[in-house]
Amino acid sequence: MILSPNRLEIDLSALVHNLNQVKRLVGAATKIMGVVKSDAYGHGAVTVSRVLEKQGVHRLGVAHLHEALELREQGIGCPIVILCGIKTREEAAAALEKDFIPVLFDVAQMDVLADECGRRGKRANIYLKVDTGMGRLGVLLSGLQPLLRKLKTYKDIGVEGLTSHLSSADETSSAFTQSQIEQFSKALEMARTMGFTLPLNSLANSAGVMGHAEAHFEMVRPGIMLYGSYPAPEFRSLAALRPVMHYRGQVIQVKDLPDASPVSYGRTFYTTGPKRIAVLSTGYGDGLPRSLSNVGRVLLGGKKVPIIGRVCMDMTMTDVSDLKEVKAGDEAVFLGTQGEEMITGDDMAAWAETIAYEIFCSLGRRNMREYRQ
Repeated sequence: MILSPNRLEIDLSALVHNLNQVKRLVGAATKIMGVVKSDAYGHGAVTVSRVLEKQGVHRLGVAHLHEALELREQGIGCPIVILCGIKTREEAAAALEKDFIPVLFDVAQMDVLADECGRRGKRANIYLKVDTGMGRLGVLLSGLQPLLRKLKTYKDIGVEGLTSHLSSADETSSAFTQSQIEQFSKALEMARTMGFTLPLNSLANSAGVMGHAEAHFEMVRPGIMLYGSYPAPEFRSLAALRPVMHYRGQVIQVKDLPDASPVSYGRTFYTTGPKRIAVLSTGYGDGLPRSLSNVGRVLLGGKKVPIIGRVCMDMTMTDVSDLKEVKAGDEAVFLGTQGEEMITGDDMAAWAETIAYEIFCSLGRRNMREYRQ
């Protein structure tokens, strides 16, 4: 078997550790929906879901039906919530057959699901999505009461709870988040006044879990913090998260360049004086952000060294002038630890001017994962 010089490792013990941090923050009375959409943020939805299910999460959250179907086909028995809902009769039929819990937000979805419930003689549980300020999916508070009245006419649809999404809970100022919490509380009061019991309401994402206890309600939906990244640097003191994803490449060549030598496409970097460079085995074709060009760092010989020139499809260049022992075949760490040093998803995201979510999804999508307990 011909192996790639690049390795993507997923540390499942770190995943369990991070879940335990969630449990500590929310307390035993609050349920947890582990968010595993987008292939568990690149970490592998099936394997991650098995671990989370074994650790007792109450629900798993996916974006679309096909993700839920994959988990069921691979033996995941935990209740699965389809966060982006269902639209067609075929999707409604599949949700009923596999006991998925769709998030609904308009009458058309309700009609489709109710019709399919009647055809099959089955009852469905749902979540009703309320837009409290995200400006994405959901019914506005002003339109909630008519939708609730409509829901009461469906004898085969039960409402597990209301759900909404915090847009800015990672910001230092909490004013807008507080307004969303208040809007959500008003929605709950309205629905309960109309006779809905709503046992499992959910508002808090990772930022809500870490920074806004009043947003926890009956169930929280951690995502990025399960995978070891923080919604914002200010949250680091609230939980000791451990990175789950680690990504390593190799040195392909080490060479010496004279002064004023251009490096990589477009000549965006010229050496100032003689320089030793190492050519590494990873590029944007492997999911490394091209925006790390001339700004990112890599671990070589236990030291952080700068990326120079533009990141290529399959290779990246670094300045190793201060590392005389570096040679072809040496390990290069793009994400993870080497010696006493570490590069986190948050570090990479800051250099690339993006978010850790995108880093994980990109690397996880384009590399074969290896799991360790």
